Amino acid sequence: MDLLALEHDRPFVLEALRSGEIDYLEHVGEAVEGDFFRQLINRQVLQRLADSYPTPRKKEEVPIWLYLASELSLKLHGAQSHHAFPRVLRSGGLIDALGPELGGCKTTHPETGDVTLACPGFNQKNDYDRQTPCDQDFLRKFARDTQEQRLHAWFNREVPRCLRSLKLLDPEGLFLGDASYLFVPNNPGYEGSDLLWFDEHNHPADGQQIDRTDPRYQLRRCYKLVSLVHLNRQLDFFFVVGARVISGRRHECPILYELVEGLVKAVGRDVMKMLIVDRGLLDGPLMGRLKKQDRIDTIVPVRTNMDLYADVIGLTRSRDFRWEPYVSSPTPARPLTTPHQPLGIQKREAKRQQTLAERKAQAAVHQTAPAGIPHTLLGIERDLRSWSDCPIPLTAVVSREVNEHGECKDWVIVTTSSSLTATQIRSTYELRTAIEERHRQYKCFWDLTHMHSRAFSLVINQALFVLLAYTLLQAHLRLRKRQELNRRTCTSVFGLLTPTLQVVAVYYRQRFCLFSIAEFATILLTIADPARGKLLEKINRLEKNLYSLLENARSP
Repeated sequence: MDLLALEHDRPFVLEALRSGEIDYLEHVGEAVEGDFFRQLINRQVLQRLADSYPTPRKKEEVPIWLYLASELSLKLHGAQSHHAFPRVLRSGGLIDALGPELGGCKTTHPETGDVTLACPGFNQKNDYDRQTPCDQDFLRKFARDTQEQRLHAWFNREVPRCLRSLKLLDPEGLFLGDASYLFVPNNPGYEGSDLLWFDEHNHPADGQQIDRTDPRYQLRRCYKLVSLVHLNRQLDFFFVVGARVISGRRHECPILYELVEGLVKAVGRDVMKMLIVDRGLLDGPLMGRLKKQDRIDTIVPVRTNMDLYADVIGLTRSRDFRWEPYVSSPTPARPLTTPHQPLGIQKREAKRQQTLAERKAQAAVHQTAPAGIPHTLLGIERDLRSWSDCPIPLTAVVSREVNEHGECKDWVIVTTSSSLTATQIRSTYELRTAIEERHRQYKCFWDLTHMHSRAFSLVINQALFVLLAYTLLQAHLRLRKRQELNRRTCTSVFGLLTPTLQVVAVYYRQRFCLFSIAEFATILLTIADPARGKLLEKINRLEKNLYSLLENARSP
């Protein structure tokens, strides 16, 4: 069954209402989740994702778009168990977005009298009346039977294509690559997991070189998530466009570059222009291949045990080597202005911020940092070819961090770009730290690591659908011009956007309209006969159905 998008058509529904013609009406709250799903439906996002989903079924009895919407609804509520689906469905906004024809109607349970749902369903196999569009066991079995490799390929191909169709990809083409451990309970039943040693900061440790009696080191069972994230310099969004869950012992470097190549195949060249990674993902041949074949530059710090590092540090001792002061560009703050502030106050604040930035930049260029104040110096060397593994000439930037005691610490960043300045290279690499906050949000506020099943297919499902829900919510807020909320946690976003206006939803011939309670009451009071009698008869029939839709309900 195809997804039927309900069209918001106020004139059409209003004219039908004044004529006494309606199909259904209900009292709803314009919650952020309902608006989120309405946008996914109206923009054909759910249908596009469903058309290419790797279904494990030969016969489609329940639409795939409903399965995807149900998984997203569960992840938005932080309910990782599929058995929470009936509870989430009644408390969420998915039903409001689907409308009465697909999502069902509110009614009362014949035994308890509690308000529940009466749903039409998609087949005639149920002995009891349906209270959800599909059963929670269908969701669990469908997820368990989906092949892991095909699910990975679907996510890494369709998510960036979906973002491209929504015109949300930034033209500067900045992408972050990173890996993070996903810890699970120490149960050997977790398929594909590894048991590794970690220190108190959750960094991996060599079990042969540590004191295993030291309480700072612990054995922990884990997977590894390799991800590719798209962002801009203002940190307005963080779109996960590539991800793969692997065993904890596998190295992430070849996996990440496979994700990059998959992204290029999915959306073409010139979408990704700069890849920012940490030194653990340093790979000269792959960096050269990205530059030659796909025109993608890479920014990465150099390890201190490399000959390239020693060569660059040696060049800093030359008399011709020049240093320049560097002032770190702060992370863009949330807008200080609000729509309620007068225009004059907004202009004065913008002018003040511009003046402060100009003064800070002038002080960095024309003055030397006073003694005793920590500061940073940058130096640059171009056309370096001493790293034989990389076939591309490199540009190196030496960052010299000077503390309050005058002690210096040098570290080196290299890039395959030959046009960026030292300040541009350093400021671009500083964006990489933003991914640490993303990892914290995935794990702490989106329950990414709360794996209720030990089957590897369900572990993959859990991780990828959390990332999909996170990315689509980021896209929704950006389309709604609320990108300042994208750096907040999911709980904060829902707290700021709900509750909203309580309205009456009126449906007629696949169209709907939302009326405030006062507006709906005014319309009812001004309807003339015979439309008034026709509408009264229809409303009485709807009220009667409220108590009779579930005649053979399953016990609560």
